[in-house]
Amino acid sequence: MRPRPVRHLLAGMTSALVLVSGCTAAYDPTPVPSATTTTTSTPTATASSTPAACQNATTSYAPASLASQADDPTIRAIRARGYLRVGVSADTLLFGARNPLTGGIEGFDIDLARAVADYLLGDPTKVQLVVITAADRIPALKDGRVDMVARNMTMTCDRWKELAFSAEYYRAGQKVLVTKGATAVRLEDLAGKRVCAPTGTSSLTKLRTYAGVVAVSAATHTGCLVLLQQGKIDAITGDDTVLAGLAAQDPYAVVTTAAAVTAEPYGLGFKADAVGLVRAVNGLLDAMKSDGRWTQIYTRWLAGPLGPAPKPPASVYGR
Repeated sequence: MRPRPVRHLLAGMTSALVLVSGCTAAYDPTPVPSATTTTTSTPTATASSTPAACQNATTSYAPASLASQADDPTIRAIRARGYLRVGVSADTLLFGARNPLTGGIEGFDIDLARAVADYLLGDPTKVQLVVITAADRIPALKDGRVDMVARNMTMTCDRWKELAFSAEYYRAGQKVLVTKGATAVRLEDLAGKRVCAPTGTSSLTKLRTYAGVVAVSAATHTGCLVLLQQGKIDAITGDDTVLAGLAAQDPYAVVTTAAAVTAEPYGLGFKADAVGLVRAVNGLLDAMKSDGRWTQIYTRWLAGPLGPAPKPPASVYGR
């Protein structure tokens, strides 16, 4: 389909957003909070030297109270620093995107990141948002640039070999976005067509299993949208939540009605040995799922495009 002239203007506008979102916002070092008196604590749980076989990628470490994990070295380091460093997206509308009016990054994942900061440090503003690409999520944890990743990351057994996940906090599904008027609705319909997904995502891995489809990668979903607007690709595949955000940015794009081809359970990512921090965060997530805070965050960001809040995903423990 030949792009309409207005789509070239949209492409230019979206390209500008890509350039803006690639810049990490500057954050002044947050003052170290006042020392907290800590009474006796239980021994900190540590990761097993031999990782358990992964049969269910959503299985995480059993939750524990923050007080019981106070001696965990990762938690102590975060408290000594005075702020939590979180790897996020700045161009995933609804989950983590830069507000062009305020310059701040906002969305479902950002609200979760602030909730964790509030839990650990008593202040939701004591968080440094570090903008990273999907491909940089694991490296950013491994090299210590961030303490946690909140960037719509699918929990997989392969990723468990390199990091640790919280309990599942959202369930998405991989779908397809096309230009309005396109006849293709499923990945199977796109044989011989060019389909884009971001580098380092499970969506790209799945895309490459479809014979005949020409897989094209970009650094971000917004990069894929620019290629679609320029007529260089025919479709985009990714999580339905992300595609809904892209469609909201382009009046000529639509998410097809075909059923999702995968289930994409999202988890917060941590260093593999940060087990105490994972346990504490799981305690927070369970509380948020039961006391209504999870539903409030969903309603704020996702109810408009995706409908009323479902039940929060059930936490699975056993590692």
